[in-house]
Amino acid sequence: MKNLTFFQKKAKELRKEILTMAFKSQRHHISSSLSIIDVLVVLYWGVLKISPQDHWNLKRDRFILSKGHAASALYAVLADRGFFPKKYLESYGKEGTILGIHPDYGYLAGIELSTGSLGHGLSAGCGMALAAKLDSLNSRVFVLLSDGECDIGTVWEAVLFANQQKLDNLVAVVDYNKFQAFGKVKDVIDLEPFVKKWKAFGWEVREVNGHNFKQLLQATKSVPLKKGKPTVIIAHTVAGKGVSFLENKLEWHYLNLTKEQYKRAISELDNL
Repeated sequence: MKNLTFFQKKAKELRKEILTMAFKSQRHHISSSLSIIDVLVVLYWGVLKISPQDHWNLKRDRFILSKGHAASALYAVLADRGFFPKKYLESYGKEGTILGIHPDYGYLAGIELSTGSLGHGLSAGCGMALAAKLDSLNSRVFVLLSDGECDIGTVWEAVLFANQQKLDNLVAVVDYNKFQAFGKVKDVIDLEPFVKKWKAFGWEVREVNGHNFKQLLQATKSVPLKKGKPTVIIAHTVAGKGVSFLENKLEWHYLNLTKEQYKRAISELDNL
């Protein structure tokens, strides 16, 4: 089992990778990727039963990045885990690349679903989890959603379905960074009382600090939290986490880094 220092170091390395990809490609969604990297590090190095050498094993766990606009974080993780060569990251977001702004199924090992049109990831995850149950496979499905994505009705249809089918091999992780495309979540469509909503729909709920590796490990390694019930982990995160001038700033959902900003961001991470 990896120790907390390992997770901290790995997350720092991958934040730098995300910033480098964003700067070289001049693509956005930087704050969305930085907010989830700690969750991904815990899942990919501490929880998921997967292997780059046997990535189509039917007994594997599945991970779906429903908030597909944070693809740079997933690409950085998959490359570091050995699912494809790291040199591929240099083509992120460029013409002709297989590393698009949103992940596409069928081009890279480790991508379980094409995502980017929000609201579909959890529904597909339900299907995968139900199929695993029907095939008597001891595998789990983890779906990472954005908080703004929870405005969408198909998410709640999936939430109802998962409870009805007793999908205790399904885990939703909500990146609750309190921002969405056009403003703060509370000002666009307030999700609160968020925990009570999930409980009312029959899910077992765990709230965590999405940047606290100990809390993340305890929550994700404890699933299912209750036999016969799907699990949701509400991860309270910070948009743009790790770089002071990116944190909790709506504009960094869209802006691209200048050379000076890139150097400043890397310097901040180096000095953490």
